[in-house]
Amino acid sequence: MKRRLLRSIYLLGIVFFLSSCGMDPSTEIITTIGVQLNPTGVAPLTAQITLTTSVPVSAEVIVEGRRGLESNLVQVFPEFGRDLNIPVLGLYANYSNDVTLNLLDASGNILVTRGFRFQTDSLIADMPEIRIDKADPARMEPGFNFVNYFGFDDIFNPQRPFIFDQYGDIRWYIDFTSHPSLVTLFYDNGMFRMENGNLVFGDGNTASVYEMDMLGNIVRSRQLDGAGFHHQVMEIPNGNVLVTVNDYSKQTKEDVIFELDWDNGGNTIHSWDLNQSLDNSRRAWPTDLADLNVDWFHANGLAYDETDKTLIVSGRTQGTVKLTYNNQVVWILAPHRDWGTSGSGIDLKQFLLQPLDAQGNPITDPAVLDGTVNHSDFEWPWYQHSPEIMPNGNILLFDNGDNRNYTGQELYSRAVEYKIDEEKMTIQQVWDYGKERGEETYARIVSRVSYYPSTNNVIFTPGRSYENGNPVGKIVEINKDTDEVVFEASIFPPQGLFDITFHNARRGRLY
Repeated sequence: MKRRLLRSIYLLGIVFFLSSCGMDPSTEIITTIGVQLNPTGVAPLTAQITLTTSVPVSAEVIVEGRRGLESNLVQVFPEFGRDLNIPVLGLYANYSNDVTLNLLDASGNILVTRGFRFQTDSLIADMPEIRIDKADPARMEPGFNFVNYFGFDDIFNPQRPFIFDQYGDIRWYIDFTSHPSLVTLFYDNGMFRMENGNLVFGDGNTASVYEMDMLGNIVRSRQLDGAGFHHQVMEIPNGNVLVTVNDYSKQTKEDVIFELDWDNGGNTIHSWDLNQSLDNSRRAWPTDLADLNVDWFHANGLAYDETDKTLIVSGRTQGTVKLTYNNQVVWILAPHRDWGTSGSGIDLKQFLLQPLDAQGNPITDPAVLDGTVNHSDFEWPWYQHSPEIMPNGNILLFDNGDNRNYTGQELYSRAVEYKIDEEKMTIQQVWDYGKERGEETYARIVSRVSYYPSTNNVIFTPGRSYENGNPVGKIVEINKDTDEVVFEASIFPPQGLFDITFHNARRGRLY
């Protein structure tokens, strides 16, 4: 372990200089410089350049791509200063990476150019094979693919996220196998990007929430108050974070959400107890994954609506519900079977949404309302994940399709968009994708769907599918204007934990 750490953390010399004249101007501007590959020991495809200068400068870093100019990674750091700590992200594994650093004046003119070469090691064991099935860069959402990877059949190893580009090359990953506290990290839904560019995640084994920068530095952490972590941590617009927790004071689990005051010590300042807002005795959706007397709701995803401070919670074995900040039900998105009285004594049937057909007419067939059959214009989601509020106010879900129509005989998963009218308490299905793919993209557990307004694309990511009997995770990007697939990747783990390749994947920036 010690030898590997020493191999991964070392100072690199400057390999070559680039200058427009015989005299190197950097000798007058750069006072000191240090370069380190994998500075934290947990992010092998990163480096850090530390320098002081005689005048204030900003910086630009270029990582040369190995697949032509379009694969170059260019990042500008606009802040001016004389003491700079510059992260270098997006290196290739087992490769001699050429990186250019430009120091700029206030007008953006290049004052100094320096070049560096970073020789990286091979990827660690258990990383997947990635196959790009389709890529139409002109129509894709820009960015990289962030994968919250499971991918190995050993619960005592830490889970590890990775990022790959449109060509299928892994350009970043975290390896906590030598970390003092996260060596058995179980992050469940995984890591999510914060507004400041850092990553936030929970750990089921330490019952804590962590914030980490892209070099792998733990910026801050907080152990949960009297609770354990499961599934998701998300930042909300006021800078606080929401966490799905197991409240140790209860006999049930996965049915409480905490709000943490993240910038002021991470203390719990608010909570939602679903035992009070819902009916913890409802058993309409059976499961073989949990004891419903304990794990009756199984909260697996959150969305937050800043406009009215409401919370949307996906419960794998109940449905999707919207709650006020004071834990009152606004609506319930689920088949109408067996809804009773909440823990606080309120009749929940009044919150059930009335489905509409494509023309806006109420669907009154009792079998459709019950969920026994589907309407040609409308289907309920089953054992769903990842609620998301779209810019138009609609709700996007990953409809896993487990036990669909209480039979589970037709296997398909969907990305599905619903329009909800809260005044009329109606719901209308306005778009879906995935039914036509059948078992190819069916994932009865995990998975995510995300919407990107700049391209009007949806990224549909079943994380536990099969190809020729082998586990595979899919990333499928669909343009909603045409319903065409503009990108698709298949990710094959050497062996998957519970045959899960990943819990979810998203598109986003590397820096």
